[in-house]
Amino acid sequence: MNEGTEAIRLTDEQRIDWLRLIRSQNVGPRTFRALINQFGGARAALDALPALARRGGGGASPKIYSREEAEREIAATRKLGAGLVAVGEADYPRRLQMIDDAPPLIAIRGYAGVLAMPQVAIVGSRNASAAGAKITQRLVHGLCEAGFAIVSGLARGIDAAAHRASLATGTVAVLAGGQDCIYPPEHVELLEAILPAGLALTEMPLGWEPRARDFPRRNRLISGLSLGVVIVEAAKRSGSLITARLALEQGREVFAVPGSPLDPRAEGTNGLIKQGATPVTEAADIVSVLQPIMGMELPAREPEPEDEEAMHKAEPAPDERSRIVALLSPTPVLIDDLIRLSQSSPRVVRMVLLELEIAGRLERHGGGLVSLI
Repeated sequence: MNEGTEAIRLTDEQRIDWLRLIRSQNVGPRTFRALINQFGGARAALDALPALARRGGGGASPKIYSREEAEREIAATRKLGAGLVAVGEADYPRRLQMIDDAPPLIAIRGYAGVLAMPQVAIVGSRNASAAGAKITQRLVHGLCEAGFAIVSGLARGIDAAAHRASLATGTVAVLAGGQDCIYPPEHVELLEAILPAGLALTEMPLGWEPRARDFPRRNRLISGLSLGVVIVEAAKRSGSLITARLALEQGREVFAVPGSPLDPRAEGTNGLIKQGATPVTEAADIVSVLQPIMGMELPAREPEPEDEEAMHKAEPAPDERSRIVALLSPTPVLIDDLIRLSQSSPRVVRMVLLELEIAGRLERHGGGLVSLI
């Protein structure tokens, strides 16, 4: 937590309710926050889900994660040696909780103390060159000597090289699947070597096998944990460039290692440098940029419950609901524009958006944008 901010601690009952809510159908991190803000707690939000879906035009009530399912997941997580940490709790990474779509709960396994260290992400090509692996090792050793922990995605190539070079000093492996579904499978032993001085982190439930769309979702956590992101090798279209874009959206520093114009693996990194990324040839290039901002913490973003009177006032009139829905389309629009154009209060607009989202009819984008599905 930030200096002067007291860490929260969920009770066992609250942790079960939080887990049930985030695992329920059509509830993502942004929706979770909106529901907590609107209803004052996870238990009240769970009770409200069926009515919200009906008012949003859903054909059926969303599937709500049962108490029994939540209890089984918590027990299985503990049996694996992992723990579920809530946003705002002491072990939740400070920088991660600042992003707009911070996961309400993360499963962590290993040495939690590594999360207290300043962190730098290093990602790159799965098909890494020998030169790419070598510069990764050099950068990692220099960063570790300067007191940084290394964050990466446990992928083949550059990610694996970054983890291996920081085993002794601390590294964080961000998983796209559950704690028991390691991808790629051949990196199970690498992850076991990480855990004594580092840890594995994921927002996904146990048993979750990662799919293609889960990797960009994971990438926002890699950048969100870090002060800056270093791209070592990346083709023109690659997941590493997605991580760089997410880092910029989150206000993180972006660094890139220049490469030969003849190597397709350098096309993405050279392009980033042209767009303003800081070129990197040694660890000192990264440290000199990050050291001045290490103590500049942003305020943590935590759910703040509305009072009961405010919740009552958020109930939209039928004509208000239809007016707001009519302004939406598959083209993303700013929530602030919806408030202005509908001439409704912010609370009413947000309530209608919640109804649509729980009904499976709304998609939230970054930057306060929403669209109809």
